[in-house]
Amino acid sequence: MILSDYVNTFGQSMLSKHQQRVHKIAIDADFTCPNRDGTIGRGGCTFCNNVSFSPNGRSPAPLNQQIDAGKRVLIKRTRAKKYLAYFQAYTNTYADIQTLKKLYDSALADINVIGLCIGTRPDCVPDNVLDLLSEYQNKGYEVWLELGLQSSYDKTLERVNRGHDYATYCKAIKAAHSRQLSVCTHLIIGLPGEDSSHARISLLRVLEQGVEGLKLHPLHVVKGTQLANEWRRGEYQALSLKEYINTVADLIALTPKEIIFHRLTGTAQKNILLAPEWCSQKWNVLNGITAELKQRGHSQGIEYGEQSTW
Repeated sequence: MILSDYVNTFGQSMLSKHQQRVHKIAIDADFTCPNRDGTIGRGGCTFCNNVSFSPNGRSPAPLNQQIDAGKRVLIKRTRAKKYLAYFQAYTNTYADIQTLKKLYDSALADINVIGLCIGTRPDCVPDNVLDLLSEYQNKGYEVWLELGLQSSYDKTLERVNRGHDYATYCKAIKAAHSRQLSVCTHLIIGLPGEDSSHARISLLRVLEQGVEGLKLHPLHVVKGTQLANEWRRGEYQALSLKEYINTVADLIALTPKEIIFHRLTGTAQKNILLAPEWCSQKWNVLNGITAELKQRGHSQGIEYGEQSTW
């Protein structure tokens, strides 16, 4: 019983496409965010302490050193010999185009890096950035634009101080698709004021706009955030593991089978994680999702009458 028996996973998709294992190497290019530096707002999203999403933290090593370190880990753990440079921490299109090109070119200078995954915000993808990513794709690189939407509800986005609305996301994905770029949209399950019905509607709205990939995350409560203060005051209650597993299983069934799931959960470092505790146990979560799908007799796309063929 493995997850890829039920879900179109990123790993299996890359294996099928490239005929070998391809893994992302998370790198930190020392970007900031317009929602932290005062351009849009200060303090960032209420849930954001980026250490929880970036294994390298701040004061990052040079890109080539980060890539070399990532390769050593992955080749030992998975035997993967080809990689995508995943610009993950903060907003990785938030710089002038010359700076971005220099950074992206630096990552692609490694012969075993065959593409880019660029994590960013829907309000930080101007035409010249999308044109640059399109150029890399036209050269034969695997390119993914990862857009952090988190929720399609403007009320929720405002509550978590996201700094953009759903219409901004719709505009960004339309511009990306006009250049045939592949988009992976991030959605967070368990945001304040939301339940499983909100997650379902957000997914359906994303599917209606068109998307090639999805990432689902549980909301982490981590130290050093406004959300942590709300949690301590009893104003926010974290999801249970069962609630998260059930919601994810529902969303998988709702997702057409050609869409690639890049991730179905997320973890935070134990030293900063406050709640829910199970967020530190990635494989328990993934095994729980797999078991739930098996128990239901469901696989991705089943609500459309689709059967898995991967």
